[in-house]
Amino acid sequence: MQVSVESGEGLQRRMRVDLPAEQFEAEVEKRLRDLARNVRLPGFRPGKVPLKLLRQRFGAQVESEVFGQLVESTFPEALGQQQLRPAGRPRFEPQIDQSHYAYTATFEVLPTIELASLAGKAVQRPVANVTDADLAAMIERLRRQRRTWSEVDRPAQDGDRVTLSFTMKVDGEDSPGGNVEDAEIELGSGRSIPGFEAGLVGARAGEERHLDLRFPDDYQAAHLKGRPVSYELRVSTVSEPVLPEVDNDFARAFGIADGDVERLHSDVRQNMERELRQRARARVKNQVMDLLLQTNPIELPSVLIKDEIAVLKEQTRQNVGGGKLELPDQLFEESARRRVALGLIIAELVRANGIQVDPARVRSLVEEMASTYEEPQELIDFYYGNREHLASVETLALEDQVVDWVLSQVAIVDETTSFEELTTPAPAR
Repeated sequence: MQVSVESGEGLQRRMRVDLPAEQFEAEVEKRLRDLARNVRLPGFRPGKVPLKLLRQRFGAQVESEVFGQLVESTFPEALGQQQLRPAGRPRFEPQIDQSHYAYTATFEVLPTIELASLAGKAVQRPVANVTDADLAAMIERLRRQRRTWSEVDRPAQDGDRVTLSFTMKVDGEDSPGGNVEDAEIELGSGRSIPGFEAGLVGARAGEERHLDLRFPDDYQAAHLKGRPVSYELRVSTVSEPVLPEVDNDFARAFGIADGDVERLHSDVRQNMERELRQRARARVKNQVMDLLLQTNPIELPSVLIKDEIAVLKEQTRQNVGGGKLELPDQLFEESARRRVALGLIIAELVRANGIQVDPARVRSLVEEMASTYEEPQELIDFYYGNREHLASVETLALEDQVVDWVLSQVAIVDETTSFEELTTPAPAR
């Protein structure tokens, strides 16, 4: 078997494999003779069909089968001989000419990664505690989740809920769906276009108002971006929020069976502390991953990016219940490139440093996830009884171990922060 390789653009390789003619022809001959012992053709007794006739009738099929199996058996050997690691499934092209048997495999290879030193690099580690003020603010949020509404006879203000009907015109023309009845708007929530909620502050039940506004340039509906819009509206009711008291009934509403308010406070604090740890760990992990990408720029196989885009698109369809929702590849390309690059770099880091999944770390992650359930052991048993689900936790554990290894190589700078700052999502850019 002779093997030669040509380099194409980027990571593409074109490998030609010449198969030994005698091996190919001998295997074809053997299979035809095996066929002769069993095949039945009109006019011939079993085992008496001439080999020449069999070659005419079945030769092409047998040659195709033998060629395919030789490709399958010789391709890994050829890769090992040339020390190549394909990034995806190759495209095979047979090249058969009289007594010459060969094939060409075209594929991309995985990049060679030489991990850069992390000496002199630093990672910031957020440090925060759950204060009494943080706990009080969280209890207030829980009260707002359970709020009710009471109609009032006064001008509307931020925090109130206004029920209204309106007609809408875009660029002075009636808009499809522009007549709305009994819409409920919470003033100050920021869920409407700029100026709409502010334009209702001070309105009373029964009052009519006219608003001239403009859709934002980044509005989700492309046909409305940046266009002027006018509203003719009438307020039906103004209601103010009524927050529940933090009492036994309130505690029971959040799963405290005996209504113990102190236990509610304790459980809420524990949940906040758990979230704080998770957010701090996630921020450190993001910094570590960014650092690995910055210090190890690598060329990426396009086939892996394409495959990752397909995975992200399918995940998005599942999340939004979109079925056959068509999504452009460009929407996922940046994320796909990051994930592919990190996957390759982490795999090399794990290999180079002999990092193996720590069962204790896996157990700790499973137990942490289970701690939020009423019956934690049921979730623990579920993961340890399902290899696929446990493998996903093992992947997370391995990533955490990689983070720990990186942190052992860099300077760690503690950064004092707060619960609110660490748990508030960054604004979309």
